[in-house]
Amino acid sequence: MPLPSDATLLDLRPQELRFADPLERILPSYPVTVLTLQAIEHGEYQPADLAGPVVVVCERGVRSPLAAQLLQADGVDAQAYPGGVPALKRSLAQAPG
Repeated sequence: MPLPSDATLLDLRPQELRFADPLERILPSYPVTVLTLQAIEHGEYQPADLAGPVVVVCERGVRSPLAAQLLQADGVDAQAYPGGVPALKRSLAQAPG
């Protein structure tokens, strides 16, 4: 799945996984926001703080679809990255350039 050039990445992964393999290192040109699925479920965030299209990334692509659906219900332009971080890395490795 190609990432929109103006996307914000929303990292749902647990802290230890974010620290071990930060999205900021994988995709340094994209802003990254960190939220938990629980925070999204309970409305513990400001939808206005999520600018542009939001691409939700989790560990394996299991939780990101639910998070994207909840964000969409709050009016956020959100989509899940299928397959999570491993799929994102594979996509980047195969990208021309």
